[in-house]
Amino acid sequence: MAEERAWEMKNQDMKQSAEGEDTQIEDEWRKKRREREQQRILRERVRQRFLCLCVLAVVVGTAVLVTGRLKGGREGLGAGVKRAGMVQAGMSIEEESVRQTVEVRRPEKEKIPFEKLPRIGALYGIHVQGKGWSNYFPDNSYGMAPAGGYITALRITLHNQPKDMTGTIEYQVNLSGSGWLPWQSDAQETGGALGEMPLEAVSMRLTGDLEKYYDVMYSVLQNNAWTDWAMNGQEAGIAGAGLRVDGLRVSVVRRQEGKDSYAGEIDPSKPMVALTYDDGPSRDSTPRILKKLQECGGRATFFMVGNRAEKFKGTIAQMVEQGCEVANHTYDHTLMTKVAPEELERQLVLTNQVVAQAGGVTPVLMRPCGGATNDAGMGVAGAISMPAVLWSVDTLDWKTRNAEATVSAVLDHVKDGDIILMHDLYEATADASDIIIPELIKRGYQLVTVSELASYRGGMTPGQSYHKFRP
Repeated sequence: MAEERAWEMKNQDMKQSAEGEDTQIEDEWRKKRREREQQRILRERVRQRFLCLCVLAVVVGTAVLVTGRLKGGREGLGAGVKRAGMVQAGMSIEEESVRQTVEVRRPEKEKIPFEKLPRIGALYGIHVQGKGWSNYFPDNSYGMAPAGGYITALRITLHNQPKDMTGTIEYQVNLSGSGWLPWQSDAQETGGALGEMPLEAVSMRLTGDLEKYYDVMYSVLQNNAWTDWAMNGQEAGIAGAGLRVDGLRVSVVRRQEGKDSYAGEIDPSKPMVALTYDDGPSRDSTPRILKKLQECGGRATFFMVGNRAEKFKGTIAQMVEQGCEVANHTYDHTLMTKVAPEELERQLVLTNQVVAQAGGVTPVLMRPCGGATNDAGMGVAGAISMPAVLWSVDTLDWKTRNAEATVSAVLDHVKDGDIILMHDLYEATADASDIIIPELIKRGYQLVTVSELASYRGGMTPGQSYHKFRP
């Protein structure tokens, strides 16, 4: 019996010892399993944070790129990640390592040289007290209220802005009785179109990439005189002095390093002339003249007959696209002195509508047919905001129909500030223009529109007539 109890006790001790060893092994296995699980969780957490930071990098970098606010054009996607990451408290070593792996820099944007910059133009409309909204006026032309009228509101947009260039034009006005109103942009109305109070001053600026490469210049007609050109946020006009704005000019120009900017990119220190063509458009001659102007970088003014303009709308659109000036020569080539004022007004208004429908901008100048004027007719021109443009060099091309005679009439007599009269109905005039246009440029003349010529030589006002603009 004693031996049996001893053997039973020995077996029990061995069993307990074995159970203790099994428990120890199981505890160690469970410990290792917990460690492996913790490592897996840590790796999963790091992976998730890595993915979050990648998404954050794309979102922040895209937002910064779209708004055009990359500092100096050098701040990249990685910088956006860094700014976002630094606001997180307790960033771990693993997170810092992950952040560094996704931090990259966007290559610096190469600056566009001046000669490769596209020309951009302003388009602007004015609201005239008692008259309503005008059609849009093209870059560096005259947007004027009728004689005795004034502007109560305006809206401005841009023409030919490159799709990959950010920014827009912003503008604000000082409205009499209200002061400076908030900035507006993209053809939004500012001022008081529903009220009677006039504008007293204006200010404009460009944003985004446009601000880097272009200047916006503007001038107002105030107290019967055009102000000096203001630019890039400066004020044009005198606010608080009881003076109203009766006219507006706006020009967007390419900026050149180390050089002054001028409206229409016209250097006022150099000679300039205005080539003008009457009675068109025509099927053959007008396109030829436009082609030569484009080849030589010149511009001209086309005084068109309304019933012909209806037949050549594509040609008018090409004039506007090249920066030429579209102007009014009545609808039926009617002499001012031969019709009643009401009929003259109808002819001018109808032609303005035809040209505006074809080219998207309204004429601001008229030319009396045959150069004949009278007080009643000039009163009509003034009432619809138009100056009358005559000439200082008459080529008589309509009479001679001879290219050599037309060339001689221009090149033997031209002077700085001349307005030259030709007619784009005749092949001989197109032949002459092929010689005249490059030769004038060779002699140092800038070929500009009448409005551009006037803009640096005192300007124009509605109801007045002009033959030339000498320096």
